[in-house]
Amino acid sequence: MKYTKPSIRENKTARIKISILNASLELIGQNSFECVHVMQICDLVGISKVTFFKYFPQKEEILRYYYRVWSFHRAVELSKDHKSGLAGVRYLFDCVSLSYSKYPGVFLGLYGYLSKLEMPVNPFSLKIAERKLLYPEIENIHEIESLSIDQLFENFLLEAIFNKEITRTGNVKQLLHMLDTILFGTVLTAHVKLSEPSPLLFKQNLEMFLESLSITDFASTQVY
Repeated sequence: MKYTKPSIRENKTARIKISILNASLELIGQNSFECVHVMQICDLVGISKVTFFKYFPQKEEILRYYYRVWSFHRAVELSKDHKSGLAGVRYLFDCVSLSYSKYPGVFLGLYGYLSKLEMPVNPFSLKIAERKLLYPEIENIHEIESLSIDQLFENFLLEAIFNKEITRTGNVKQLLHMLDTILFGTVLTAHVKLSEPSPLLFKQNLEMFLESLSITDFASTQVY
């Protein structure tokens, strides 16, 4: 991303959008996304409904924005502490399990929103003003590339195959579909079957799948 100093208008837009997101998360907490109303968000941020809909034409667009910001946080973390292969896969599952434990209603709302779309949603890159507001201490924040969780999974799977961590199949597309199925299925299982979200459930489901991909028992040799 080419660096251009954000304008006053761009900085204002970034502040409002991130404030709306933070207010939404504060109001949602452990509750469902549907329980939060636009007027509640506006009151907390101190804006009108007209202003809200200027930046988010539909309330559900907050979920998409959350996904973009969430993905960018992962990009920053990986730029500081690079993960490779199956360690990267475990890292992403860990991030989702922790985020889901904190905001289960957001993830359930996001999956419901994504299920209604005809095309998959990629986390379009955040504006420079938004990046600098989130990470003012990082000078080269405009250079960090943000990828979707599927794109990250694919990269990690290719590395795992190249490093012979995965030996029983080389079909990355199938592996990617399986990881998506396990991830989404675990979120729904945690919601329907458990009284409290359990990061252990995410780890157990992932490890059972990874053990089927190689003779090596990765659960006992890898820590994330």
